[in-house]
Amino acid sequence: MNTRNCLYLVCFSWIFSYILISSEIIFIFQLQFCHSSDIDNFFCDIAQILEISSSDNLIIICEDLVIGFLTIFFPFLFVVVSYIRIFVTILNISSVTGRKKAFSTCSSHLVIVCIYYGTLIAIYMVPARDNSRNQKKFKSLIYTVLTPFINPIIYSLRNQEILESLKKLVIKHVRAEK
Repeated sequence: MNTRNCLYLVCFSWIFSYILISSEIIFIFQLQFCHSSDIDNFFCDIAQILEISSSDNLIIICEDLVIGFLTIFFPFLFVVVSYIRIFVTILNISSVTGRKKAFSTCSSHLVIVCIYYGTLIAIYMVPARDNSRNQKKFKSLIYTVLTPFINPIIYSLRNQEILESLKKLVIKHVRAEK
């Protein structure tokens, strides 16, 4: 990876995202809303906008599914394939200590990636008709609040000083209860 390739990847990501979202926004601006404008969620998302629209929104739903595959599913598949290759490489490391250290480094990132992509796929790629309102809100909370909240915690647990402090805290708490 060099600066030029990095710049190409960033520019491609921005331009590709802009093109995909622009077409969807054009369709959304053509929607009509005759009923309640109350959105029962923590934030305004496309699923909630389509839910309160009185227009035929089949084109937007199909486009959203295609965008979901391009921006969520394929990157997730790329990450999974990359991790499979990393794990195969790690298994070929001859020392047990080296394998343990490599797995430790990868596992915390993989947990965060799986939680984040798992909830994104569950929200944007699974048909929403089967979900109750509370399930939608819960899924939204997982990827907007829980993932960023636990991210530093999971990465911090790899730090030996923090692990030792946490062990002391737990031991102190257990002794205080007795």
